[in-house]
Formats: sequence, structure tokens, C-alpha cells
Amino acid sequence: MKCPVCLGNSGDKGFADLAAHMLQNAERSDSEHVMWLNRYTGREMMGLGELESAIARCYETRGDLKRWIVNRLIERIYTNPPHPFIQRLQHPDRKTIYGYVMEHHHFLVQWVRSCASVISRTDLEDVQMYEIDNIVSEFRGNPPDQPSHHELLLRMGESIGIDRRVVYATAPLPATANCLAWWKRIANECSWIETMAAMHTLELTANPDIKKMGSSMTYFDPAILDDDSYPDAVRNFLYEGYRADAGHSMEALELIEKHCDNDALRLDIQSVVYKTVKLLDDYLMARLERGEQFGN
Repeated sequence: MKCPVCLGNSGDKGFADLAAHMLQNAERSDSEHVMWLNRYTGREMMGLGELESAIARCYETRGDLKRWIVNRLIERIYTNPPHPFIQRLQHPDRKTIYGYVMEHHHFLVQWVRSCASVISRTDLEDVQMYEIDNIVSEFRGNPPDQPSHHELLLRMGESIGIDRRVVYATAPLPATANCLAWWKRIANECSWIETMAAMHTLELTANPDIKKMGSSMTYFDPAILDDDSYPDAVRNFLYEGYRADAGHSMEALELIEKHCDNDALRLDIQSVVYKTVKLLDDYLMARLERGEQFGN
């Protein structure tokens, strides 16, 4: 079973081995493992058996893996309080847009590579067609009438004075680079279905129905789509993501649920989801960090 922190194989005895792995790392004061335990099982020290039960509860899906994935995204990004970047994006200023553009360019490059990895490692046509559609919409589009999501991102940057050559020439911040390295590692070392779960869980963030699923707010305030104080390019980019993710992200979860055919695989998918929502948290913070450099 994969560890939700380091994605290493903790052993073949399920939660018992994972609990032992967590305790060993906690005793070594490994900060990442300790933070996971504090967040999901509480701050009190537990014995091995008690911790095994607590971790097992974290993986309880009640027969609905799709809903479990949605809940993990919401609790990490949208709850008590929502992520600082999400709060800033409700009515974004130029700093927020700048940070978004500069870091998200690098994210989209890795996104396409991850989708291609899924295509190359499965013979399932429904999965391949889904990911081909992802790659086309993100990086190629159907010009001139339907620019790609990446092209719309670059135009959003240009609308606030960021030359696209600067976007291409600027390296990602260390926090973004670390997240991208992890997503690349998942694509290279994990199964295609785990890779799919890692990347498409992230899409849920911009799903316009996220409030209906239990979130306290949407990715941004949809009223800004009709706000003329924002450049058209900003509203076009946000609208396209809003429109595309309306059903697209849930379609991915349905494919994952459809093709997850054993409990061991399901548990590994869940561990990867825990990891990817943590990476998303870090990546959104990097957007804020980059935004503070605007005008410098």
C-alpha cells in the first residue's frame, strides 16, 4: 500500500504496515509525515493498533470513490477557511493574475505530459479519447475560433502587461518546481489510473458546481465574468476554465471509478489523491508568492 506522504510502498499488509511506516517516520520527526498525521488523525500520540484504525477511517469510501475524492479536495482547498489563493481569486487584482499566469504556464506543460503518460500506458479507448481531448483543449485548441487554454492564459497575461516571452523565459518558483517534479514522478512511476486521479482531482477546483458538492465558495466569483472593469482576456480565460470543468472533471472521476477493479488499487489511488491535494495546496501558495513580485 502506498504512503499518502512519500508514495513509498509501506508493505503488503495494508493499514497495519502503513501505520507502522507512519510511526517510524514520526519518531524520526519527519515533518511531512507528522503533518499528515496531525491533519488527518489528530495531534495525540497513538499506539500502532489505534493508529491503524484511525488511518483506515481516512480511507473509508462507503462504496463511493468519486465522492471520497471530491471530499478530499474540498476539505483541503475550500474549508476552514478556503485557501488564500482562492480567496484572492474571488475578485483578483493584478498581483493575483500575474502570479496565476507566471506559474500556471509551467503547470500546463506538465499537465499535458501527464495526460500523454496516461494515453501511452493504457489500451482503454474511453480513457485515451478523454485524455486526447484534454491535450487538444489545453494546448492546441481549435484556432482561430477556439484558442487553447494555454493561449488564453498567455493573453490574460498580456492584458496586464506581461509579454509571453517573459512567461516562457521565467523559471517556476521552487515550490512550483517541487510540485511539478512530484507530478512528473507520479506519471513516470505510478499506474495510469493513479496518474489520472492525481491530475484530474486538481480540475475539481474550478468546477462551477463545487458549492453544490459542499464547498463554501466557487473558484472565483462568477459575477466578475460580467464585470467590465476586468480585461476581456481575463474574463475569457476564467470563463473557459469554468465552462470546461463543469462536467469534465467529474467525467474523469467516473472513468477512474469504472476502471478501478480491486481494493488494493483503490487504496493506492486514494493515497495518490491525498498527495496531489497537498501538492495543489503548495502550488496555489506559489501563485501568491509569485504575485508579490509583480512590478519588482
